[in-house]
Amino acid sequence: WFWWHKIWLPCNYTWTDLQDTGGLALPQAAHLYVTVPIAVGFMIVRCGFERFIATPVAGAMGIRNKARRKARPNPLLEDCFTSCSKHPTQAEIYGLAKKSNLTELQVERWFRRRRNQDRPSVLKKFQESCWRFVFYLCALVGGVAVLYDKPWFYEIWLVWENYPKQSYLLSQYWYYVIELSFYWSLLFSEASDVRRKDFKVQVIHHCSTIFLLNFSWCVNYVRVGTMTLLVHDVSDFLLEAAKMCSYAGWKTSCNVLFVIFALMFIITRLIIFPFWIIYATVVYPLYICPTFFLYYLFNMIMFTLQTLHIYWSYLIFKMVKKVLRGNMSGDDRSDKEEDDVSEDGDDPCVKNGAGASKHRLPNGQPDH
Repeated sequence: WFWWHKIWLPCNYTWTDLQDTGGLALPQAAHLYVTVPIAVGFMIVRCGFERFIATPVAGAMGIRNKARRKARPNPLLEDCFTSCSKHPTQAEIYGLAKKSNLTELQVERWFRRRRNQDRPSVLKKFQESCWRFVFYLCALVGGVAVLYDKPWFYEIWLVWENYPKQSYLLSQYWYYVIELSFYWSLLFSEASDVRRKDFKVQVIHHCSTIFLLNFSWCVNYVRVGTMTLLVHDVSDFLLEAAKMCSYAGWKTSCNVLFVIFALMFIITRLIIFPFWIIYATVVYPLYICPTFFLYYLFNMIMFTLQTLHIYWSYLIFKMVKKVLRGNMSGDDRSDKEEDDVSEDGDDPCVKNGAGASKHRLPNGQPDH
């Protein structure tokens, strides 16, 4: 009953009508089975890319793996870190210092180093952005090559011409397969990728995209699907390029690229996507046939994507304000690494004898 044609297809059509007949090559669900193994292949290729291409590029841009001082093993502090809080209050620090026979400064430093241990290095972030930059740029070029000569690229209403008996082209098929495989690989690697504050939003985005691509292929929304993919690819590579420059400390290049990205994001995600593509999926089908279940489901997911676009636009506007004020520093979605201010054993407030009265020495323990 799940695949009942009245749920997924327009009126007077059955799944039999979408079989390859009369010289038409029509989309089939089985065509996309290959995307999962290709996604695994993407993950393998990514490992090689990050090691043999992204790492040398990072070195050429002046990025090196910064040696981090690890927190000394301490079962008491480790238990508090994992089960209570990674950012203990001053009262909790004082209590831990008493229990562990350490100074408050040593406890603070231990927690700072322990937090840094869990944070990805700048090189790791650069490798991830470099991989995505290359893919998004190639996907954009490929998308333009696939769509630039199609009439619906210029007249959006033509995506519904002769629907659902629309034959797909081999170029459209591989555009779908490559993009869908990539999003599968992103979903599979979320657990190991740099974990950002919008992790849950990213997962929702990937799941929504995968759902839309699969179902748009199965019910022959291919033309709408390829247009949606292209709109999303236009700005993504600019964001990754800006991140790469940020990690390398190229502030001016980062700011310029980010402003360009913000403009492209607004044009493609807040103007073209809702007022051209979503309009085409909401309004034009009403002139073809009565509404059916997939019409509502598909557009619900499209509006979910647009809601995510609005959320990301809010974050982008916040970062643009920082750029204009000159205090932009990295990706607001990522945790910043904390400086270990006492690598040489001296606290800033007591160097050269300054502010010795501020140096806390509970339990009579010297700091080291």
